[in-house]
Amino acid sequence: MTRTFTSAKATRLNLKDFTSVPMRTFWITSVAFFLCFFAWFGIVPFMPDVVRDLGLSPNQKWNSVILAVAGTVFARLLIGKLCDKYGPRLCYTWLLLLGSIPVILCGLVQTPLQFLICRLFIGFIGASFVITQVHTSLMFASNIVGTANATSAGWGNLGGGANRLGMPLIAAAVIGMGVAEADAWRYSLIIAGIICFLMGIVYYFFTQDTPEGNFSELRAAGKKVKAGKKDEVGFMEALKDYRVWILFVVYAACFGIELTVYGTMDDYLQNTFSLDRITAGNIVLSFALMNLFARTLGGYFGDKFGKLKGLRGRVLFLVAILALEGVMLVTFSAITSLIVGIVFLVAFSLSVQMAEGATFSVVPFINKKAIGSISGIVGSGGNVGAFLAALLLKSKAAVAEQAAINANAGAAEEVVKLAQAEAAATAVSSGYFLIGILVFLAGVLALAIRFSTADEKSAAEDLSYDLPEQLVPSNA
Repeated sequence: MTRTFTSAKATRLNLKDFTSVPMRTFWITSVAFFLCFFAWFGIVPFMPDVVRDLGLSPNQKWNSVILAVAGTVFARLLIGKLCDKYGPRLCYTWLLLLGSIPVILCGLVQTPLQFLICRLFIGFIGASFVITQVHTSLMFASNIVGTANATSAGWGNLGGGANRLGMPLIAAAVIGMGVAEADAWRYSLIIAGIICFLMGIVYYFFTQDTPEGNFSELRAAGKKVKAGKKDEVGFMEALKDYRVWILFVVYAACFGIELTVYGTMDDYLQNTFSLDRITAGNIVLSFALMNLFARTLGGYFGDKFGKLKGLRGRVLFLVAILALEGVMLVTFSAITSLIVGIVFLVAFSLSVQMAEGATFSVVPFINKKAIGSISGIVGSGGNVGAFLAALLLKSKAAVAEQAAINANAGAAEEVVKLAQAEAAATAVSSGYFLIGILVFLAGVLALAIRFSTADEKSAAEDLSYDLPEQLVPSNA
């Protein structure tokens, strides 16, 4: 049966609309992104159980954190091109279907090596960010696409923290069904993988590539749905543009650090403040909940400063919020009071997520011929940042933990664990301090982003075109 599509790009983000193609896609892609991040970091609340069950050394534990973000770097660089060729609908479908496999297998592992391999391949579902941005961009007009992108990205990122509450709840449910507590983490991962698989089926049947139809149908009708040679030229221009690589570093300093905090904060809170796993997970969840509005807020203020001061205004806001992020992390790293620590953790959360939104309020104006390519490069910067930050923390924490274990060899198990926790807390604290300094310097580096007079003029013209008709002054 021939399908007919008559919908057009949405010009407003109507969250109460679940029926139009753009808004249905917005909701489904946001949920899919949420589930990908939920599964990606789903093992984090159970790491103490995994360490005990599989006998992971401190070195292996930190390698798992690094591998979880390493694979995503390459996946994000590749997935943008695949979206251009096959469309976001098929790409997301296959990402969810195939990405569910290592999540499920992670619940079946029996050796540290098997666990590390699964962690590497689970990281590929982090490329869901790029597909979400591409699909949302295809569904919304330029006057609202920034807000739509930031909102879907923020709500998807929420999954990385929501698992702190969701995974223990799943574990509690399976324990209530008679599963041994020691195996609850395995069943929880298997269930998370099955949910991702089912979401892949939903994505295939209930979304389409564009408001007008799927790429295959549009191509069959003789319509062009992929940028051709001009996009390739734009990609080469993007690689040569110093501003792209500054934004690469900037996104490494915000999204990359958020990923690192997602992966390490549970243990840090438990080790530093002697919290139990559930309490630490709930605090991290409050950090993640900021994604409900913080990233959108960053894009919103980026737009506001853009209206006041042009493209330079967008850059200046990015510089300010990134510098604030660095200051908050440095301050948090030195705090030993739980209440004060939570206050600064929330402040850090707000600033880091606003910096992410502010980054992508600048990206579309670097080179309009290569917005997709630039988004892919900048987006991969986030995972490079996470990889390097995790590597830094591992170099400090794994060595410190092993030294504490060796120094207390022969002592009671409880004494060894306490010494190991104290060593890890001190090492990660110093790591957070150093990372905060580097984030602040990345903010200073962003000052070097410049736009020509022609770019400023073009942006001002686009702004007037994107305003609703009733808000554009008449010449009469």
